Amino acid sequence: MSLEVAVIGAGPSGLTSIKSCLDEGLEPTCFESSEDIGGLWRFKEHPDPGRANIYESVIINSSKEMMSYSDFPPPAHLPNNMHHSQLLSYLRLYAQTFDLFKHIYFQTTVVSVRQRPDFPVSGQWEVKTEKREGQRETQVFDAVMVCTGHFTQPHLPLNDFPGIEEFEGTYFHSWEYRSAEGLQGKRVVVVGIGNSGGDIAVDASRVAEQVYLSTRKGAWVVSRVGAGGLPGDLLGTSRLDRLVQKLFPSWITRMMEKKLNRTFDHRLYGLQPKHRFFAQIPVVNDDLPGRIISGRVLVKPNIREIKGSSVVFEDGSVVEKVDVVVFATGYNYDFPFLPSGLLANGGHRLCLYRHVFPLGLARPSLAVVGFICNLGAINPLAEMQARWATQVFKGLLTLPSEEAMLQDVKRDTSTLQNRFACLERHPLQVDHIPYMDSMAEELGVRPNLLGLLLREPDVGLRVLLGPCTPYQYRLRGPGQWDGARQAILTQWERVAQPFRTRMPPQPESRTRASSSLILILTLLMMSWLF
Repeated sequence: MSLEVAVIGAGPSGLTSIKSCLDEGLEPTCFESSEDIGGLWRFKEHPDPGRANIYESVIINSSKEMMSYSDFPPPAHLPNNMHHSQLLSYLRLYAQTFDLFKHIYFQTTVVSVRQRPDFPVSGQWEVKTEKREGQRETQVFDAVMVCTGHFTQPHLPLNDFPGIEEFEGTYFHSWEYRSAEGLQGKRVVVVGIGNSGGDIAVDASRVAEQVYLSTRKGAWVVSRVGAGGLPGDLLGTSRLDRLVQKLFPSWITRMMEKKLNRTFDHRLYGLQPKHRFFAQIPVVNDDLPGRIISGRVLVKPNIREIKGSSVVFEDGSVVEKVDVVVFATGYNYDFPFLPSGLLANGGHRLCLYRHVFPLGLARPSLAVVGFICNLGAINPLAEMQARWATQVFKGLLTLPSEEAMLQDVKRDTSTLQNRFACLERHPLQVDHIPYMDSMAEELGVRPNLLGLLLREPDVGLRVLLGPCTPYQYRLRGPGQWDGARQAILTQWERVAQPFRTRMPPQPESRTRASSSLILILTLLMMSWLF
C-alpha cells in the first residue's frame, strides 16, 4: 500500500511537496487554512492573523529562471522579476499542470500533529484538523511534511523603543502594510532595513512628506538589474564562480563590496553595514539609492526613545511631528500544532538535520520543508528538500544515526555562527549550491560535470559557466526529466523574450549557436571583471 502523507500548507513549499509525493508514488493530502494556494505570494487586502502577507507593490527579488521548479520552466513571456500576482499565476499553472488541486483541502486548519501510540513501530501521526465552520476531524498519516514557512508571526519588540506606548501617532508592523494609501503628506519612520523595510520606505516616500529609514547595523544594497541590464542573480552565480569564491573568499568579498560601492558609496549614503557582504543576505532594492539621493528617504540610526510625536535617535538627532512608525522588524517562527519540544531551538537554529528532519524521532516520518533562506530563491531549495524527504519516507534513503545527525547539526551551527551574521530570528541561512549539491549527491541527481563536458559540451559548459539554474538537478537519477537539457539550452532565450517589446535593427546577423557562445563568454567575463 502507498504511504499516506499529510502536507501542511499550500504555498510554494507545499505545492512542490505534493508533487514530490506523487512522483514517488505516495498519497498526499494537503491541508490549507485559507481558500486558495500561494501562501506568502497571495496578496490579501484583509489578511488573517497567523498567515503570511505581502504588500501591493511587491516584486520578487529572484529572477524567474532562478526561482522556478526544476521540471517546470517559467513561460518565456513572463518578466524576469515578476510582480507577486504573476508569480501566483506561475504557481497556479504549476498546480494545474501536475493536477495538484485535487489533493488540497482548503479552509482546513491543522490543529495538532501527534505521534500514535505505536509510533516507534509504525512511524504514524494523528493529524487533527478543523474546518472553517468548526467541524473537527482526526486522520492517521504515515508521514507529515510541514510547509508553513516563517513569515506568519510578526516580531514587534516594543520594549526596545521606550515611549512607544505614549506615541501620539500610529504604529504597526510591516505585516499590516498594504500600500502607501493614507500616508499622503505624513512624516513616516520605518524601523529596520531588511527587504521589507527598504521596499516600504521607497513606496511611502512617493506620497509622504518625508520618510526616515532607521537602521541599527546598515545593509549592503544590491539591484535586481545586473551588468548589461540582465537579471543580477544570473551573473556571478555559476559553479565556477562558487569555486573561485571558495578558493579566494576574502578577495571575492572585497571585489563584491568594491563593485557595490562603485554604484553608490554605502558609507556616504549612511548604509555601510558592520558585516561583510556574504555574512548576511543583502537588501534587494532598485530604487532606494534614488530615493536617498533625492532626499525623499533620510537614513537614520537606531531609535533611542519616543517622546509624544517626536522620535529621538541614538546620535541625538530628533524628528518632530512624526505621524506613523512602521516596524519592519522581522518575524518569529512557531509551529503551534506540533508537540512542544519536537523542534528544539539551540545555537541560533532549530535542531533539524539538514534543516529538514527533527532529531529524537524513532522513525524519520516528519519533515520541515522550506524553513530556510539563502542568497537566492527558496523554491528550488524547498523542492530539493521535498524530493529528499520523500525518498527517506519510502526507505530508499537512510538517515545517519542520532549521534551522527546531532554532530552534523552542531558542525552546521558552528559554521552558521562563524560565517554568517546570525540573528535570533534568521537562523536559517545556507550556501545555495553546496546545500543543493549535498542533497542532490544523496539522491543521485547531482550533475556529472565531467561527463557532461566530455559527452555534451554544449550542456556541460552551460552547467559550469552559466547560472546554477534548478534544471541541472533533473539531468540524471531519480526524477530525471527529459526536458532538462532543453531547458538549460534555452534559458537565455526565456530571459531575453520579455525584453522584446521593441526590436531595434541588428547591426549584423549571427547564427543562434555563435550568439549563444558569445553570450556565455561575455557573461563569464562580466562575472569575473565586475
